[in-house]
Amino acid sequence: MASLPRSVLDAMTRHQIDLTRYSNSEVRRIVAILNRTDAALMERIAVALDSLPASASLKQIEEVLQSVRTLNAEAYAAVHQGIKGAMQDLAPVEAVFIRNLYRHAVPEVDFAGITAAQTRAAALSRPFQGRLLKEWAAGMESGRMMRIRDTIRTGYLSGQTTSQIVKQIRGTRANNYADGLLEGDRRSVERVVRTALGHTAQSAREDFFEANDGILGNEVWISTLDGRTSDICRLRSGLEYTPGHKPVGHQYPYLGGPGRAHWQCRSTGLRLLKGQTKFSGTQSSQDGYVDANLTYGPWLKSQPASVQDDVLGPTRGKLFRDGGLDIQAFHNDKGRLLTLDQLAERNHAAFERAGIE
Repeated sequence: MASLPRSVLDAMTRHQIDLTRYSNSEVRRIVAILNRTDAALMERIAVALDSLPASASLKQIEEVLQSVRTLNAEAYAAVHQGIKGAMQDLAPVEAVFIRNLYRHAVPEVDFAGITAAQTRAAALSRPFQGRLLKEWAAGMESGRMMRIRDTIRTGYLSGQTTSQIVKQIRGTRANNYADGLLEGDRRSVERVVRTALGHTAQSAREDFFEANDGILGNEVWISTLDGRTSDICRLRSGLEYTPGHKPVGHQYPYLGGPGRAHWQCRSTGLRLLKGQTKFSGTQSSQDGYVDANLTYGPWLKSQPASVQDDVLGPTRGKLFRDGGLDIQAFHNDKGRLLTLDQLAERNHAAFERAGIE
């Protein structure tokens, strides 16, 4: 019987590294769009504030901010187009990669491909984290303008100078402008870019899986084996889901799947061949090659206490080492992380074994 070998996981790991690098470059490019408008935005804010009478009404403040609103809208229109272009560029690359991955791993099987047009359309027509890309762009635009407006209103009505208000919005040069209101918006753009590209990769995989549904079986959730993996993906590492995204042998929901389960998700998913129950061979991790079917919990058990505490927190780390609890024990049956009080109520004996009062 044909099966997916270790080469699939190794190639996917290398590809995920390439995808991260691509995401990094796109984040820099798209955040630069906002950065380029900062000076002009601050200039328009200063002009608007200086044009206000000594005791302006909220309506007058709103009126003089129209030029600021226009520039903000133009900046986010460019951000939207930049992210859209990155998704459209990535979609066909992912479609070719996933087909070649399976064809090279199992050459005796004739896998169907998907077109570039299909993958581009799918990525843009499917929501990620609850919204379409155009909706995220619109929300970021209106959100930034609202924060700018509220800061200006508060500053003006409390008697701050134009310079003080501008500094509050932009930040200070001494801190590379990271202490200003606009820094949060740059982080929001970064988060959306990374999540949009992970969503695009997952869309290409889903389309390929659907095109080859007669050949492929259950999907295995593949979580990155390092200290930055999210709680959501640690819990789902190695778990299986049916082609219809139903849990197999567990109760944890699919949450949109690997690559979409949360913001900036780095997990991937691979469907086994029909009749296959596990991968063969080994996979890559931050520690080198490990068994192909090693999941996050056993991997974390092999790590030093410092890594365990960094990932889980010191109390959960000690419960993990000395209290006999595994990754699953830290969650309820819906996959939600339990508080320490809830853990103590459920697993008092584990706290005693670990010497935690």
